[in-house]
Amino acid sequence: MSVSPTEERNPHTVYIDQLSTLDVLRLINAEDRKVAPAVTAVLPRLADAVEMAVAALRAGRRMHYFGAGTSGRMAVLDAAELHPTFGVGYDRVVAHIAGGPSAVQHAAEGAEDDEELGAAEAGDVIADDVAVGTTASGGTPFVGGALRAARAAGAGTVLISANPDAPLAPLADVHIAVDTGPEAITGSTRMKAGTAQKLVLNALSTAVMVRLGRTYSNLMTDMVASNSKLRGRQIRMLAQATGLPTQTCTAALTEAGGESKVALVALLAQAPAAQARLVLEHTGGVVHAALRELRGA
Repeated sequence: MSVSPTEERNPHTVYIDQLSTLDVLRLINAEDRKVAPAVTAVLPRLADAVEMAVAALRAGRRMHYFGAGTSGRMAVLDAAELHPTFGVGYDRVVAHIAGGPSAVQHAAEGAEDDEELGAAEAGDVIADDVAVGTTASGGTPFVGGALRAARAAGAGTVLISANPDAPLAPLADVHIAVDTGPEAITGSTRMKAGTAQKLVLNALSTAVMVRLGRTYSNLMTDMVASNSKLRGRQIRMLAQATGLPTQTCTAALTEAGGESKVALVALLAQAPAAQARLVLEHTGGVVHAALRELRGA
């Protein structure tokens, strides 16, 4: 039986338990430095997954994450942060972790071996959705069951793994295999493999949001300002984007009913908030498209 690279013994850390604390940390850091280049190597595949997800979300479909253990927790974290950061509804990008919500804090190791549970979790996946399976080994049965069910439903499928020879690869339209190699502590995939999963998921979802027009330049235009820190960030974003005084930006945000994207377009196009809102609705919420329409009117 083939073994995932993450389960192999790392020759560089064999004597890690005999080193000083600082040298232990140096060894771990040396291994960590290998992760970003490994992600760089799979960017073309990651781009394919982004385009698939953008097409699905533009068509009103959903993106689903399926994972177990560390991979599942990374997926839950990524999905949870999209609503406050980009204003995406919690039902648009959904994370499913083996063992349910309690598995985020408490290990539910047996659940990852349940292929039928994975298939059941994918029961609400429909045609043209995107199902993203996350598994370091590339062979987790829970993820396999979910991807198989999603494919049968007509959804696009993506596998994110740390194993170029992942057993589940045939179930994926796109396989993003980040070859992070053996862990500093054999089999501890919360380390390099987990870091790679986070980098890939963050890049995937952020690129999707950018392509959907939920940023202007590198500024967050759709954030949900649910606390004073984020309300302050709204004002700073408007000031950074327009070069206008904070008092002007605050007044525009108030006129826009707290919708920072509406305020931004109104300020940049020197248009009433009501008109900016209508044009944004017509252009799918893309600031540049809304500005072109307003300036051409």
